[in-house]
Amino acid sequence: MNVLTSGEMYAEEINAAYLGVSELQLMENAGAAVAREVLFKFNPENCRVVVYAGTGGNGGDGFVAARHLAYHGFKVKVVLVGRVKDVVRESSKVNLKALLRMGDSVEFVEAYDSSMFKVEDADVLIDAILGYGVKGVLKQPILQAVKTFNVSKGFKIAVDIPTGLDADTGEVLGEAVKADLTLTFHKPKKGLLSSPNFVGELKVVNVGIPPEASIYAGPGDVSLAVKPRPPHSHKGDFGRLLIVGGSETYTGAPALTAMAALRAGVDLVFVAAPEKTAYTISGFSPNLITAKLEGEYLKPEHFEKLKPLIDKSTGLAIGPGLGLRDETFQAFKLIVDYAWLKKIPTVIDADGLKAYAVYKPTATYATVLTPHLGEYSLIFGQPPKEFEKLKLHVKENAARVNLTILLKGMVDIVSDGSRVKLNFTGNPGMTVGGTGDVLTGIVAAFLSQNVEPFRAATAAAFINGLAGDIVASKIGYHMVASDLLDVIPEAVELCVKGDVGRLEELYHLKTR
Repeated sequence: MNVLTSGEMYAEEINAAYLGVSELQLMENAGAAVAREVLFKFNPENCRVVVYAGTGGNGGDGFVAARHLAYHGFKVKVVLVGRVKDVVRESSKVNLKALLRMGDSVEFVEAYDSSMFKVEDADVLIDAILGYGVKGVLKQPILQAVKTFNVSKGFKIAVDIPTGLDADTGEVLGEAVKADLTLTFHKPKKGLLSSPNFVGELKVVNVGIPPEASIYAGPGDVSLAVKPRPPHSHKGDFGRLLIVGGSETYTGAPALTAMAALRAGVDLVFVAAPEKTAYTISGFSPNLITAKLEGEYLKPEHFEKLKPLIDKSTGLAIGPGLGLRDETFQAFKLIVDYAWLKKIPTVIDADGLKAYAVYKPTATYATVLTPHLGEYSLIFGQPPKEFEKLKLHVKENAARVNLTILLKGMVDIVSDGSRVKLNFTGNPGMTVGGTGDVLTGIVAAFLSQNVEPFRAATAAAFINGLAGDIVASKIGYHMVASDLLDVIPEAVELCVKGDVGRLEELYHLKTR
């Protein structure tokens, strides 16, 4: 069964909004589905329904259900667990406002103190107090609401998840609703499968989230990758990244990767590069820390100097501007093998991909490859031209070599061998050199923060393309790769805050 964690469910809801299916639409569909289930099981004539509704999104589902049930002739009472003024979520406010105007068909009471709950004698009780996002032991007055709900008579229905049940673990958070039936939306939540005594019969209800919310990269995928920053955070808590790259010819590539990683949120970045190249990189920005390697290019004898840097890193990016010498490829293999041995998440790009093509190792630890089609062909052979077959080709090869592939193109394909995501952000202005180095830095930032490779690659692809779209909205396609660096924070914040309006605006600007 395809189950979701609470975070994954939230991500798919955000992705649905990005695709044009609003939270208000989902809430209407959810509440209507609950009402249909009640109508299927019970005759409206002389049937009393009591809805316990919280002040958040789950409560909004309950408000909708109450409205539909009243239309069908049920005797409906809504117990708001809290005060009307506590309902601040816009979609819930809309549905509460409609409900409060139904004075003839719906009895409505506020219950914001434990003493205000009374045992109900109903035919049906609906639990719409808390949804899948609840964490921590229940507090009053919700705790009393759950206790009263459980001892009241009637057939008990939980909306999405029984209140008091952890959606991820199935743990009872002090007290939980004991439902006869749980109507969960879109896909089952992981914790529901381990708590049958509280869930009762489990039914999955379609609320209109499109399949593309799972298939296409979106702002929800970014929300899964970005770590919250508590006030007590310290330097290094958000990753220490080592970048190995650069040569006498290419100095900008590793610098772009490093600056992108910093903008994406990693705390510390070290760039290991040949000595003269490293001095040049240091001159680009005071934010860049360099490890200077003797000579003009990476050699196997540099490995001993790099080992302690790898040891204290939480992520490795290797390849940008590295060069194509045999000795460099030999050093590449020593470095990557050691990083895998030390369980350091790794992203391989650019010249590193050419070195990978020579050795073709099977990954033994979390790794992302970020090839364009030419580099992909060098590693895995000529791929099929038909897009559906190409997706399968990427998936099969990712499974075979035990890593995640982010195939860059007009539509990016991301696969870890079992899952596939498609990314549509980005524009033709991003054919300029260096945008791939920026992408590598974003992937590496997430990997350094212990984000699993598939999520890191998916989120990075979306952010990188979105940054390009933001730049294009301001200056057209006349961009250079460094333009993306300044707007990476804006791209991340748009996703984390769920600013669907601005994201839609950028999408429509691109498609006009």
